[in-house]
Amino acid sequence: MSRPLSRRNFLRRFVMSNGEIASANKGNVMVCIFLRGGADTLNMLAPYADDRYYKARPTLAIPKPKSTQTPDGCLLDLDGFYGLHPKLAPLHPIFLENRLAFVQAVGSDNTSGSHFDAQDQMEHGEAYLKPMGGGWLGRHLHSGDHRDQTRSPLSAVAIGSVIPESLRGAPSASAIDALDDIKLKGSEETCCALSKSLQCMYGAEIGILNQPGQSTLKLLDRMHNLGTKPYNPSGGAEYPRTSFGKGLKEIARLVKSEVGLEVACVDLGGWDTHFVQGSLTGLHADNLDYLAKGMAAFDKDLGNFRDRVTTLVMTEFGRRIYENGSLGTDHGRGFAMMLIGNRIKGGQVHGRYPGLESTQTDVLGPGGMSVRIDYRSILAEVLTGVLGNRNIDKVFPGFEPQPLGLISSRITT
Repeated sequence: MSRPLSRRNFLRRFVMSNGEIASANKGNVMVCIFLRGGADTLNMLAPYADDRYYKARPTLAIPKPKSTQTPDGCLLDLDGFYGLHPKLAPLHPIFLENRLAFVQAVGSDNTSGSHFDAQDQMEHGEAYLKPMGGGWLGRHLHSGDHRDQTRSPLSAVAIGSVIPESLRGAPSASAIDALDDIKLKGSEETCCALSKSLQCMYGAEIGILNQPGQSTLKLLDRMHNLGTKPYNPSGGAEYPRTSFGKGLKEIARLVKSEVGLEVACVDLGGWDTHFVQGSLTGLHADNLDYLAKGMAAFDKDLGNFRDRVTTLVMTEFGRRIYENGSLGTDHGRGFAMMLIGNRIKGGQVHGRYPGLESTQTDVLGPGGMSVRIDYRSILAEVLTGVLGNRNIDKVFPGFEPQPLGLISSRITT
């Protein structure tokens, strides 16, 4: 991961850009959630109609759906074959609204079983052992049709203290914990005096820094106004009091504040469940609870901005089909990716079910779910169909994406 962008460097970057904050992009936004540690998506999206799922996981499998839609103690039926973990119940209405989709059997060609190698490869958008310069989001921001237009320094934001590898090489990327990081510090009197001094400094009609300097002051003024009153999420949304929930709330604020956000990244860790993973309760269920409540609150908070925001949830690899002797799951291969948005063809599970048979070709040992869809095909389709990138060959050079039909025609891009 790259070094964080300090407040001083953030302001310097904006001052040296050549544009007005008013010209910042007000188009579509992609939010990337990375589940670090290799999430067990087989218990998130359980193939309950396949009896082998229950034979392979005698203590970890989630009970089949009941005739009622109450999520207590059982899966929520999606399509007669797959069921949603009850801790993901807050996302079920979004699925029924055809705005949430899953893509099954996704993965990379990485067979190392290494968290670091697999995460690094996926964030760079590479094939295994074929390194490329920059991250896939960084290349997207360089290759888009609007690449020559001025961007806001808030066009690419990572929530946290570091910029992820996926944003490496972006024209502008910032790592922040909260919008409060982007404002003048000090008392109201001190900030007003400093603002007036800067206005005088950049108020002349000539000078190379006058226009960008005025733009910087406009941005700071907007951030100041946002920070002077408590943020009240829309629609009665209640974010969980976790770092993940707070991060999604900050992204929602950025989207609605019209500061030119194009891509945002946030992580949720703790998915390496080798020991005592749990089923309806436990470590894995707790993580699902954090994920679902945060995403449901974010979706509700967006309100009228839903048409512009697409959220993608990925992990570096899935877990084994079979539970291990420590009541957990070891590193596997294929996993299910999740997408939410009005532009997504939701209400269904995309991708062909690979089955749960052990194969002799599984280099990580017996029991890993097969990979049928290269992760880059999903990223490419969303970049093209949602963010309008017409130069996808520059984002994933040498890779030919597999058409998946993930984008809905309900909204014209």
